[in-house]
Amino acid sequence: MPELPEVETMCRGVRPIVGGWIQRVIDPKCRYRPVVCQPAMTEIQRRLRGQQITGITRIGKRVVIETEKYALVLQPKMTGLVSIDNPPDSEHVRLVLELRDCTVPRLIFWDRRGLGTIGLIARHAIASELIEGKLGPDALAISPKEFQQQLATTRRPIKVVLLDQKRIAGIGNLYASEMLHAASIDPRRAAAELDATEFRELHRHMRRILLKAIRYEGSTLSDGTYRNALNQSGNYQNEHRVYDRADQRCPRCSQANITRIVQAQRSTFFCTHCQH
Repeated sequence: MPELPEVETMCRGVRPIVGGWIQRVIDPKCRYRPVVCQPAMTEIQRRLRGQQITGITRIGKRVVIETEKYALVLQPKMTGLVSIDNPPDSEHVRLVLELRDCTVPRLIFWDRRGLGTIGLIARHAIASELIEGKLGPDALAISPKEFQQQLATTRRPIKVVLLDQKRIAGIGNLYASEMLHAASIDPRRAAAELDATEFRELHRHMRRILLKAIRYEGSTLSDGTYRNALNQSGNYQNEHRVYDRADQRCPRCSQANITRIVQAQRSTFFCTHCQH
């Protein structure tokens, strides 16, 4: 589930590790589905030991931990967390960095379902390995004009296009439903059918919602999986207008109940009355 606001919250939460030195890389025993790890963990351990952490960045929905030579890329996907505090449990810990000369003793990558990934690349290869040809402009950096240019060339449903990371990076299922409701746009409409005014409105609501969700430190849903870097719940779930609100009255128009449909194998929530 972690989308741009949750991953940005993780990055901000673990920034106290910057300046610390990696003393040891631990590969905990986990009896559950293993996360994808490239290269092998033994190679990651060898390369990172003794490296100083120089920065933390978010690229799309990934946490990137930079050292002088390498970039450790943690992709939470559906149920992953990057934390500097105790995780929800010890059974699903996938990676631990033990640190020295740092205000916090360790960084933890935790993943309940094992859908996340761990990668290590050369620092100078960040752009070529993670961005170029793989990710579109970041949702918080894209201009209104570029936003329309990226999305308006396809007849796929606008909700599906918003999830296409090659067109725009960072948006996931939850926030796509929320921003389309805020902009009064039917998620089933072809992206190419939206006019310039609608794209400007969608861009405005996208930024507003994502920035507010970051201030609220993301959304913790009913499964309780997502936590911030200090193992605390986010608060933006209390602001959701349509997501996971099927059969409840639309909070804006009060004329219809929120409808749930499936698009590209993902749930979409919207109001059939006020989203056109």
